[in-house]
Amino acid sequence: MKLASFLLENAGHMTLQASDAQVGIALARAHRPEIILMDIQLPGMDGLAATQLIKADADLRHSKVFALTAFAMKGDEDKIRAAGCDGYIAKPFNYRTFLETIAAALPTSAAADPQGE
Repeated sequence: MKLASFLLENAGHMTLQASDAQVGIALARAHRPEIILMDIQLPGMDGLAATQLIKADADLRHSKVFALTAFAMKGDEDKIRAAGCDGYIAKPFNYRTFLETIAAALPTSAAADPQGE
């Protein structure tokens, strides 16, 4: 979470951070972000259940949810997409590819230069 926030903030994006799904859902409801990076292994409610709640919420379903996870087993991406995630970013990730993925998912007017320039 620290690395992703650091990279995004240096590229000109605003970030919010949550340590568990309940706090993350509350932040999403309060701020209605364009993109949510969802860790799958969260304390309490897992990221897949949290994604399903977010996508079922009429005020949040516009938010794009990207699973940010170390899961790389065959079939994991299918499970992640079936839960409602719009994308999948495997850890460890290449920072340029990560920023390009985020920039491509944002509306054109809101996309920051993926190189942070």
